[in-house]
Amino acid sequence: MNAFSSLQLDPQLLSALAALDYTEMTEVQARSLPSILEGRDVIAQAPTGSGKTAAFGLGLISRLDPARSAVQALVLCPTRELADQVSKEIRRLASFVPNVKLLTLCGGIPLRPQLASLAHPPHVVVGTPGRIQELLDQAAMSLDDVRVVVLDEVDRMLDMGFLDAIRALLKQSPKSRQTLLFSATVPDEIRKISRSLQCDPVDVAADSGEAPPEIEEQYFEIDATRRFEGLERLLTTHRPESTLVFCNTRRDTQELADGLVARGFSALALHGDLEQRDRDEVLMRFANRSCAILVATDVAARGLDIEDLPAVVNWELSPDPDVHVHRIGRTGRAGRKGQAWSLVAAAEMPRVAPIETRTAQALRWSRLPPAGSSAAPIKATMSTLCIDGGRQEKVRPGDILGALTGEAGIAADAVGKIGIFATRSYVAIRRDQAPIALKRLREGKIKGRKFRVRTLD
Repeated sequence: MNAFSSLQLDPQLLSALAALDYTEMTEVQARSLPSILEGRDVIAQAPTGSGKTAAFGLGLISRLDPARSAVQALVLCPTRELADQVSKEIRRLASFVPNVKLLTLCGGIPLRPQLASLAHPPHVVVGTPGRIQELLDQAAMSLDDVRVVVLDEVDRMLDMGFLDAIRALLKQSPKSRQTLLFSATVPDEIRKISRSLQCDPVDVAADSGEAPPEIEEQYFEIDATRRFEGLERLLTTHRPESTLVFCNTRRDTQELADGLVARGFSALALHGDLEQRDRDEVLMRFANRSCAILVATDVAARGLDIEDLPAVVNWELSPDPDVHVHRIGRTGRAGRKGQAWSLVAAAEMPRVAPIETRTAQALRWSRLPPAGSSAAPIKATMSTLCIDGGRQEKVRPGDILGALTGEAGIAADAVGKIGIFATRSYVAIRRDQAPIALKRLREGKIKGRKFRVRTLD
């Protein structure tokens, strides 16, 4: 029996779970929660969508003393996007527990408001290692009373170079703390980190609990000097609306994206050298279909969660078979079919056998489609408008939609995803309607106010 009611949870948490319609535990929750609630350290391998946030969220809320004004739980995340998601889920889980205060503390936003918020210490802090260390250095907060530390997406934090910062942070917390590590992959390096940060951890491995995705995988043997030609043939023949291309290095990522743009494709690069604002905009444009091809490193793409992604391409094979499987698993989600194409040069052939061992199946080798002399490059179906007003100005998605479909006269079906950030908002508009929408928004008002509006194309 995997019902949440079978656990020794506070009635207030059970009420929150009932309100969220959470009745049965997912695999990672069933395997990890009993140990977490006992106060044990846990290292868990679990992918996005497996319910891991609820697993550690219920555990850390159970250990809080709301009457004590001190930081008692710390969740470290690699990016602001993930920290925001985690914060929202923990707030929902704690909705029936009175007086629980949570703060999200990440870089890329002004420091002063965060310093002001820490005047009255929160019970739970969720954030990125760099910003939290910065606040500790200013003596704005203390980890002396921390009971639980959660490291979420450890593999990604490791790839982003956060290991030293994590070690420094944990040295400032009590040795008696409970330490929970969650990661999509658990290579030997993370096992080594676990041994240095945890005490006799319970080892958990779980999948997402969803039906296996329907993915057509194909591998193409290619001369290393002809990768671009091979990718171009695949794209122009199959013409997926959205494609995620994985590269092993930041340099290849940027050079490939630049090369695709030069050939007329709608493409953007996503890698660790980007500033947070640029990263936000790239992710937004790919998610809202105003960028057709996203070229990314594994680290940068980890926070990207798009249900309808028709195709994934390996520009070259990853040396880690677990990473390879994680890449392929980005397509074919939510019951949709997906395509996964891998370009394999001679130097990468030693990586083939470990992938076959990991997936327990032989790889399917295919021939590249023939070159098409008149094959047109792929363009995005949407365009993104950026509005210099967001949550701080109390702008809501409905305000933007109303301005577009009201005075601006844009048809509702021409408006795509709307994203609201602290100081700016993004809206996707069908490409043929974007110039009209831009002109009308500049001339009109949103929520009775004029805002600066520009296109990101």
